[in-house]
Amino acid sequence: QVQLVESGGGLVQAGGSLTLSCAASGRTFSNGAMGWFRQAPGKEREFVAGISWDSVTRYADSVKGRFTISRDGTKNTVYLQVNSLKPEDTAVYYCAAAWTFTRLIDGRADTWGQGTQVTVSS
Repeated sequence: QVQLVESGGGLVQAGGSLTLSCAASGRTFSNGAMGWFRQAPGKEREFVAGISWDSVTRYADSVKGRFTISRDGTKNTVYLQVNSLKPEDTAVYYCAAAWTFTRLIDGRADTWGQGTQVTVSS
């Protein structure tokens, strides 16, 4: 059983930055893919960024150039550096892990975190 615990969300002004973290415990996904999704009020959950076991990354067009995903050396912790935040980035950000990069990107993650709120004020 894998558990994902997110941290780092908060309230920030437009243009500001945050670093979100997600730590995996239990049976980890060091050989799998990890990533981030978000869900804004009244909207469907959407893919934000993902990183494969060999550090291939993919981003949603809306965050390219502003967000950076990375994993630590153990590959059990994933980070999302979010810069140049906009009010439309306000959402609950969910960490996700999957055994393949394709499953992650498609939203068919095997494990989800509880989410961390990011609120961007204008």
